[in-house]
Amino acid sequence: MQIINAGAGKQVKNWASLIDGNTIEQAKMTARSPVVEGHLALMPDAHFGMGATVGSVLITRNAIIPAAVGVDIGCGMIAVQTALERGALSQEQAKRVLGRWRETIPAGVGKANENTAREWQSFAESLDLPKFDAKMQERAALQFGTLGSGNHFAEVSQDEAGIVWLIVHSGSRGVGNALAMSHFKVAKGYCRQHSIQVEHPDLSFLVADSPEFDAYITDMLWAQAYAFHQRESMMHRMLESLREVGFAFSEQRWINCHHNYSEQYGPTWLTRKGAINADNLVSGVIPGSMGAATFIVVGLGNEESYGSAPHGAGRLLARGIAKRTLNVEVFKASMGDRLWDDYNAVSLLDEAPMAYKPIEVVMEDAKDLVRAEHKLSQFINYKGL
Repeated sequence: MQIINAGAGKQVKNWASLIDGNTIEQAKMTARSPVVEGHLALMPDAHFGMGATVGSVLITRNAIIPAAVGVDIGCGMIAVQTALERGALSQEQAKRVLGRWRETIPAGVGKANENTAREWQSFAESLDLPKFDAKMQERAALQFGTLGSGNHFAEVSQDEAGIVWLIVHSGSRGVGNALAMSHFKVAKGYCRQHSIQVEHPDLSFLVADSPEFDAYITDMLWAQAYAFHQRESMMHRMLESLREVGFAFSEQRWINCHHNYSEQYGPTWLTRKGAINADNLVSGVIPGSMGAATFIVVGLGNEESYGSAPHGAGRLLARGIAKRTLNVEVFKASMGDRLWDDYNAVSLLDEAPMAYKPIEVVMEDAKDLVRAEHKLSQFINYKGL
């Protein structure tokens, strides 16, 4: 861990060995925010982000910085360990599983799902909707149980013992993004209205006990719950697809963890943007890229990281640079014999393994944050465009 002087009496504690100067400067600026208490922790997968650094963990007192939570509120991972052995699943059955996912789990920008009405109703009744207009309510209902795009994915993997795991990476979809962007704008207006100076408009914050603060917290917590339960919705359909292929098996273990979220501790808020809870003995999921391993981990409760760990491999190349510089044929070759949407390789080039930090480097950097329990290798990968 490297201690970096951020100025104004603040520090950044950095666990990333692969990191660029722009990311460090962005983290230092965030650390200097007047509402940040203590140091800012940078995870091994940290990279430059919108407003605040992806892979940053911080504590704010009596205030919250919406951009430090991020635009995909509640984004995270769910992993289920089954009692099914990899050897039991033939290539033809694997193709049928992937085909079934394409039919039952919409993936891509703005995709909607007409088949989860009952699951959505159960969730909506358990947690009242914020004051959405009719259009937002419809959007929330239709995108419940959908994958999204970008680095979101669904996979079937095997661990070192050949046991099958199912994994989903997704968040609060379009409704979470809309809420986040709306509150970013409110926070900027709040700071202007109250003559609060911030180094960058994206680091605008909301002060506790204000109507703006209360409104953000309500929407943020709702979006976190939405993301959590819609991951479960997809996982149920993924498990069902395996059973439809002809397998009867039990589910040994479920892990569902956010990595873009905030939670309250008295007058303070602990915010993780691109980081998972790694408190002592807490289970988590750290995925690599679509062609790399995923790790099931147990937290070590490192106090200097605020009990946090990386959320994945972290980008090495910005999307535009990856599209311009990476080679499609090299990308295809790197995927080996995995079953994936290779006919979309050109469109998925910014998600190629070479666009991300090597997950082995990230895990080595994280060795005092988590203990790796299982290393998973995917053999089916499904992504949206």
